Amino acid sequence: MLEIKDLHANINGKEILKGINLTICDGEVHALMGQNGTGKSTLSNVLVGHPSYEVTRGSVIFNGKDLLAMSPEDRAHEGVFLSFQAPVEIPGVSMVNFMRAAVNEQRKYRHLPILSASEFLKLMREKRAIVELDNKLASRSVNEGFSGGEKKRNEIFQMAMLEPSFAILDETDSGLDVDALRIVADGFNQLKTQKTSAMVITHYQRLLDYLKPDKVHVLLGGRIVKSGGPELAKEIEARGFDWIKKEAGEI
Repeated sequence: MLEIKDLHANINGKEILKGINLTICDGEVHALMGQNGTGKSTLSNVLVGHPSYEVTRGSVIFNGKDLLAMSPEDRAHEGVFLSFQAPVEIPGVSMVNFMRAAVNEQRKYRHLPILSASEFLKLMREKRAIVELDNKLASRSVNEGFSGGEKKRNEIFQMAMLEPSFAILDETDSGLDVDALRIVADGFNQLKTQKTSAMVITHYQRLLDYLKPDKVHVLLGGRIVKSGGPELAKEIEARGFDWIKKEAGEI
């Protein structure tokens, strides 16, 4: 699915990623943990093609294709999806029009017929139910006036509509109460298949209790310094990150 080799990346001339190596296979969920400023969100932005980041070395192969050679739009059409840490509001653009444009652009890229208005609305009702998104919210401008939990729920709704093969959840649990966290996590779990994969960026164990990752990685200084199974996240929850820093010779 995704193979990252020796990935280096800068922003504003400052190197943030200093040699990321990571392989995620079909159907796997990988958790990425680490303190602030270690490169987690930078990695997600590089993978989706954020123009502020410059890749200086390394490669990213996604389903046999050179991901770094693609435009951000083509990466999305190929099946890469990012759930933002802080979803933005888009006043004046209704969720219905926004999602219909996104879905039909994806279908055109894949040489599929575009959906009629009635077909699209039927699909939207089905997917909205997965994350318990209120119809009133779906009819408003994108994220405008939404609470933090509603914005995150809306992100998973968009994921349901686009059906990506690789989803990046960048601190989706940030600011969520217990009920909203459960709804978002349950929605993700319902959408996951043996052919879909995910990279989950989080500071906390609580989201991973729901998503049950196959592997957990710790970023430090722009590199993955430790990897393990779900038990690694539990150990970090109990002990923090300092013991990993000591192992890596950082303190």
